[in-house]
Amino acid sequence: MYKKALTSLSTLFFMMGFITCLNDILIPYLKQVFDLTYGQAALVQFCFFGAYGLTSIPASKLIDSFGYHKGMVIGFIITALGCLLFFPAVSYNVYGLFLFALFILASGIVLLQVAANPYVSVIGPKESASSRLTMVQAFNSFGTFLAPFFGSYFILRNLDHTDGAAAVKIPYLFIALVLVAIAFILSRLELPIIKSEDSKSSSSWAQVIKDRSLLLGMIGIFCYVGAEVSIGSFLVNYIIEIIPMPETQAATLVAIYWGGAMVGRFLGIFTLNKFSPGKVLTTHSMLAIAFILLSINSFGQLSIYSLILVGFCNSIMFPTIFTFGIKDLKQGEEHKGSGLLATAILGGALIPVITGEMADRMGLRLAFLLPVICYAYIAFLGIKNSKVKELSIQTNH
Repeated sequence: MYKKALTSLSTLFFMMGFITCLNDILIPYLKQVFDLTYGQAALVQFCFFGAYGLTSIPASKLIDSFGYHKGMVIGFIITALGCLLFFPAVSYNVYGLFLFALFILASGIVLLQVAANPYVSVIGPKESASSRLTMVQAFNSFGTFLAPFFGSYFILRNLDHTDGAAAVKIPYLFIALVLVAIAFILSRLELPIIKSEDSKSSSSWAQVIKDRSLLLGMIGIFCYVGAEVSIGSFLVNYIIEIIPMPETQAATLVAIYWGGAMVGRFLGIFTLNKFSPGKVLTTHSMLAIAFILLSINSFGQLSIYSLILVGFCNSIMFPTIFTFGIKDLKQGEEHKGSGLLATAILGGALIPVITGEMADRMGLRLAFLLPVICYAYIAFLGIKNSKVKELSIQTNH
């Protein structure tokens, strides 16, 4: 049953990564279709990741009522509904309707995140929580790696041959059908039952958020997601500015950006067990800063590929920051901690919009200094936790 659960969760994380990364294709596509500025195009990420800020805690409360398993099934259904809402958005050809569809879609992803992350952490031995979460996150990265190819073929290549934004209809219908199928199969599986909390002894939300490690982790997640999404969102436009090429070709390079995260996460399964997770996090953060600074101060292929290498640096950040955040929580508090950490994914909504506004005023090169600041905080978080030998979930009451 343990292996069956991990297999199911790997599929879940794959789909979450695949759908989320399609936003990086939607942004340049909708930017051209609706003739948007960078700031306006970044509203795609604002609405998508804004759902984390608004629905993470309600999602956690829903898990209180239905449990992890049913919560994941409901999450897939809500995500599928969001995909289907692309049909009226295309029919009316209104940018605001696309943003609404993305918000509903993201609300389902939020529920999946809030349920799946702590479930992975507590489903097996606590000593291997970090490497286990890194493993399923690697499948998340596999989804982000494939999504640009999918989006390039079915969406971007039709950019000049469709009426309005019609190219998104069939891809998102296909995704909706896949999600419904996964929800049905998942509902039929027998997975280990883990109580989300002990109602008699559970801590309140106010008590949980006072945990210092959780607060620092929330800021870390805010910075990490904001930096990663900002780069991914504008990478197609950044590449085309440096070396003029078709959007479909630039999208292939975006796949390499996310592919680096995939490779790094598979390697992270071993490095996080062999070395101090805090030191690994610090090293990755400092490398990310170095690659961004190299990119914005160079030209041609060096500028492009140095920024793409930041994807590899991102690889172990989410699972490591996440486990730092909930490492001191008591048993039964993990899902509340997960909900609060998921709320911090709001960084993916706010930081890309600020980056986009900066790009409209001073260009993309200087706008990428904002992710540098984000990675600097993550490096600080790694240094602060450098003495932690291993990442495990505390189960003491």
